[in-house]
Amino acid sequence: MNSIISGLLLGGAFGFVLERAGFGSPCKLTAQFRLSDWSVFKVMFTAIVVTSVGIMLLEAVGYIDSANLFVPPAFLGAAALGGALVGAGFALGGYCPGTSVVGLVSGRIDAGIFLIGLLIGTWLFADLFTSIEFLTSAGEYVKATTLPEALQLSAVVINFIMIAAALMIFVLGSWLEKKFGGPITAVEAMNACTVKHS
Repeated sequence: MNSIISGLLLGGAFGFVLERAGFGSPCKLTAQFRLSDWSVFKVMFTAIVVTSVGIMLLEAVGYIDSANLFVPPAFLGAAALGGALVGAGFALGGYCPGTSVVGLVSGRIDAGIFLIGLLIGTWLFADLFTSIEFLTSAGEYVKATTLPEALQLSAVVINFIMIAAALMIFVLGSWLEKKFGGPITAVEAMNACTVKHS
């Protein structure tokens, strides 16, 4: 019961933050594909880096043991195929699964239509799973389960590289935002799509 309550609370808090950031709007989300708004990429990259560094620090002080953490198998081919399909749906529909829920709660009818399509697609996938199961495990990488193991580098070095890459992407993203007339503000995202021209 506690896990359900904590999941609902965390999910609600996550949705609130996404909505306040304008991520319930397809205008802001699809602007990433036009290179005019890098907010989504910056938020996701920041989350990855903070989590990675946090796990490393918590392990260093003995609070957690990374060996006890579940790391799902790396199916590189399946990830590439799934990423391409999700990316195409994201670009066409303007939402991903999480943001479609946020958009619906924000009162966007298009988000509700997208969510219905998502549910239908999930049902079709489950119905066809036995015939396409081989695609879900394509390109299995069995040499290692983590980047430090795969690249034979320490977690400190990997995290340093990730932080440096994040900083460079932030600078590049901000430059591209200015070049292409972005970013879209939260107010613009909550209203209608606004295209700026420099």
